Amino acid sequence: MLRQGLLGLSRSSQVRAVIEKAPVSRDVVRRFVAGETTADAVRATTELRESDRLATIDFLGEDTLDVAQARATTDAYLELLAALADQRLSLDGAAEVSVKLSAIGQALPGDGDKIALDHAREICQAARNAGTTVTLDMEDHTTTDATLETLRELRQDFPWVGAVLQAYLRRTEADCRDLATAGSRVRLCKGAYKEPESVAFQDSVEVASSYVRCAKVLLEGDGYPMLATHDPHLIEIGTALAAKELRAPSTFEFQMLYGIRPHEQERLAADGQQVRVYVPYGDQWYGYLMRRMAERPANTMFFLRAVATKG
Repeated sequence: MLRQGLLGLSRSSQVRAVIEKAPVSRDVVRRFVAGETTADAVRATTELRESDRLATIDFLGEDTLDVAQARATTDAYLELLAALADQRLSLDGAAEVSVKLSAIGQALPGDGDKIALDHAREICQAARNAGTTVTLDMEDHTTTDATLETLRELRQDFPWVGAVLQAYLRRTEADCRDLATAGSRVRLCKGAYKEPESVAFQDSVEVASSYVRCAKVLLEGDGYPMLATHDPHLIEIGTALAAKELRAPSTFEFQMLYGIRPHEQERLAADGQQVRVYVPYGDQWYGYLMRRMAERPANTMFFLRAVATKG
């Protein structure tokens, strides 16, 4: 119930206004968001690279309402990629970018899909110039088919574009089979949107079981799996499955969120695993923060304790 409530709050403009104005909120959000500017994202990425962690960086620009906003978000990615290249952080994909198609125009009426595709092409070309890659984030289930179609279009010219699949969707095991091919990069996560039972598992045990089945499909395939989880048990299972398939550490990676279990991130990296950290930045942090609260009760308690202490 807590998770569903928080996901509902993530779309509440009234609650958003209250939280964004609370002095404590920006102090707390610094744990989960690198900052608001390109320089903040570069700084956070530099710190990660100093401990042999990789990065995938997301400019927080959801709820794009017009073409100008989609263009501004695209330009922010172009600026970020240029800055990463200037600091030699993007070489060999050490720091890449994650892009929500809704942020670059997908949800706009009429030509939204085409606008998003055109903007995504620009970002992919800038990534190629910087020596790195792009991963298309997945959003709620109503966008899955459109996102995968955009992925197919982009991969004609940029075969390294990554996809995100969400284990709580009932369709995802089949999608994993379709995408577990040579050269395909797939990030597997549990999922963080409020979805109906008709399309998504609701029970946490069912979601975890689906995650394991999907991870097995990806690790047995010929692609490059990116296992996004903070669950120690799922990390252990992923490591065991990779060992069973005789996968070298260079052929897959674990992914975790900025600010969550940083010591475990460092431990895995020190043990020789590839660890990539999802680094969000920008001033549109509210929806992202609420979904992080919904994913892990510990995150919620962290936030509430800070409010109680500083509020």
